[in-house]
Amino acid sequence: MDNILLKILDVKKEEVAELKKTRSSNDLLREAEARQDTRGFARSLQERIEVKKNAVIAEIKKASPSKGVIREDFEPDALAASYAAGGAACLSVLTETQFFQGSHDFLRRARAACVLPVLCKDFMVDPYQIYRARAFGADCILLIVAALDDKELHDFEQIATDLKMDVLVEVHDEKEMERALKLKSPLIGVNNRDLRSFETDIRNSIRLKDLVPTDENRLLITESGILTKDDVKLMNDNDIYGFLIGEAFMRQQDPGQALATMMAQD
Repeated sequence: MDNILLKILDVKKEEVAELKKTRSSNDLLREAEARQDTRGFARSLQERIEVKKNAVIAEIKKASPSKGVIREDFEPDALAASYAAGGAACLSVLTETQFFQGSHDFLRRARAACVLPVLCKDFMVDPYQIYRARAFGADCILLIVAALDDKELHDFEQIATDLKMDVLVEVHDEKEMERALKLKSPLIGVNNRDLRSFETDIRNSIRLKDLVPTDENRLLITESGILTKDDVKLMNDNDIYGFLIGEAFMRQQDPGQALATMMAQD
């Protein structure tokens, strides 16, 4: 099986090199530092999870490498407003261009259309991308453990923290969880999809949950493959209340209503 993650990372490195030719890191960092309006991404999730209420990071995603185009009728502003009305705790906006047809402009538009905190969903390989995320208004960034070494994880987390952003640290297996728990971020995302093969197993979140210390105020977010109310119930039955969901909502005419229906708790 081809390693899709490695292909994406190679493209990201080339993309960042090209971006640096058009705007310097120092210039972008100054713009990022000038923004003082983060919305509290982790806090929004924590307020719900700690009272066992479903907390959803609702994703705005046009396409993916495994599924192709997911939604033709794609207006980030309208999607953000729909998700907010449906009860989302936060938003995630794909900004990766080549494989997911995302854009930083989508992030800017989505954030302007609601009051929810927003995650810049991308494949971070360089501090430049972190500056760019904040400059466009991101309240949180994603760090994929499989994509970075321990020093990069630590350094990137610190850069994001200095810019007043939260960090969602994404893992897929036991070794990655051990590395993630060395970081300070309370947000641990368990990707049920293997980014090397793009195969999915939602029980991955249940298996890895036991590795998270209960006394460290960590917040577990299950990512990928949550498609039905039964999937949500399975997670709730295993004391998981944090979700990152995109495809299941994006395929519906009214994504926010789909969210409200799927996440209703008896």
